[in-house]
Amino acid sequence: MEIQKPEVAKNPEIEDTIELTQQRRHDEVEDCDEQQHKQHQAEEDEEDELRKLLLSDIGELPISPPSATQVNFVSYFITDFTKSGHDQYIYRHANGLCVIGLAPTHIAFKDEGGITNVDFNVGKSDRSVLKVSGKRKKNALRSESNTALCKVSTAKDSYIVRCCVKGSLLEVNERLIRQPELLNSSADREGYIAIIMPRPADWTKNKESLITLEEYKQKKEIPL
Repeated sequence: MEIQKPEVAKNPEIEDTIELTQQRRHDEVEDCDEQQHKQHQAEEDEEDELRKLLLSDIGELPISPPSATQVNFVSYFITDFTKSGHDQYIYRHANGLCVIGLAPTHIAFKDEGGITNVDFNVGKSDRSVLKVSGKRKKNALRSESNTALCKVSTAKDSYIVRCCVKGSLLEVNERLIRQPELLNSSADREGYIAIIMPRPADWTKNKESLITLEEYKQKKEIPL
């Protein structure tokens, strides 16, 4: 004889409550899974960033490390200053000092044999006997942007090198008197011409007539 199970009457309210509870649990599980996924993704992104910092892409590394000049100075240039081809650089340090020298495109470098002589006895005084002392830079020569610094000579001609910026002339590179060839081999380093300290207000005005390294390369069609 088959025993029939009694039917249990269903309560709609209880059924709705059970269904709602199950749905909430399902949503909570999904939210938890999503949060775990986001956390896992964030950890992976952080690891990727750390890996990029520690292991640089060799394709992004420069061919050669930056020079001390590139690290410590901001490079500016002035081209065709007073005469065509008279291109000079101004390397400005964070402390305001400006190193003045001949740009690679200066006309003197185009003469056969390069520069063979440097003479600081120009204008009304010999710049090489300049002796500056003390915090007040006693004996510093007040110069204008077009004040002559020296005369560089080649086998073909001679050229006047100028201050390019208004300020106090603190020193000139006396080594160039004995070793003018430094201009041909390392004009942007050991072959610098002079060091000048402009006043902040003067520098602001001078800067308007200068161009950046990128602008200089574009103007002179030098590969970047």
